[in-house]
Amino acid sequence: MELAIREAKMRLSELIVAARNGEPVIITKHGVPAVELVRCDRRGGIDFDRLEAVRRRLGIAGDGEGWPDEFNDPAFSRRVLGLDHG
Repeated sequence: MELAIREAKMRLSELIVAARNGEPVIITKHGVPAVELVRCDRRGGIDFDRLEAVRRRLGIAGDGEGWPDEFNDPAFSRRVLGLDHG
């Protein structure tokens, strides 16, 4: 289903139902696709007990502490990510 923003405003409830049922819903602006409505599947949070069990099974010790201090330095992060122009 593809429709203009103006029509989408009037039919929003219908479009939400369509998207939740898996139907592609494209909203256009001046005839050009602008956005697509898609179903939002709820994802669970982190299962910390399962995470700990996997860490033990793989022999991963500790909680991530002990990283070099420079890892906490924003300037270091910028260099690693290539965001510095110097």
